[in-house]
Amino acid sequence: MNQVLTLVVRVQPTPDQYAKLKDTALEFASCCEFINSSVKLTLTNRNSIQAVIYSDAKNKFNLVSNHVIRACARVGANRLTAKHKGKKVKGFKPTSFDCDKDTFTFREKDWTVSLSTVRGRERISLNASNYHRGKLAGKKPTSAQV
Repeated sequence: MNQVLTLVVRVQPTPDQYAKLKDTALEFASCCEFINSSVKLTLTNRNSIQAVIYSDAKNKFNLVSNHVIRACARVGANRLTAKHKGKKVKGFKPTSFDCDKDTFTFREKDWTVSLSTVRGRERISLNASNYHRGKLAGKKPTSAQV
């Protein structure tokens, strides 16, 4: 069994890149809100949610396909957590968005990440400490939350 390691590493975007990341987070949150309000509340499985709403969400929002899929997964996860707590999903704030292996790429040679945004792909510098550099050296991370 492979060990999953979670690292928190800060990105250092330029002001233009920051605006693109912020716009992507806003669009992602809006997509999550749309999915949550459009799909039956009893659905918590990400694949079931995706089967019902993917086309409509993809046409309505300026997100790449994988971000729409990750939005379906986030809605499903939030619904499942809320269900276990006996509550309803309160909403989705535009503070982050999820990336997978196709929307996020780590480049060790220059310590940057390449991220898909609503306005194209951006290469953003990392503020990695020696600890992070040691843990990431020779690795190929496959997901991120920005």
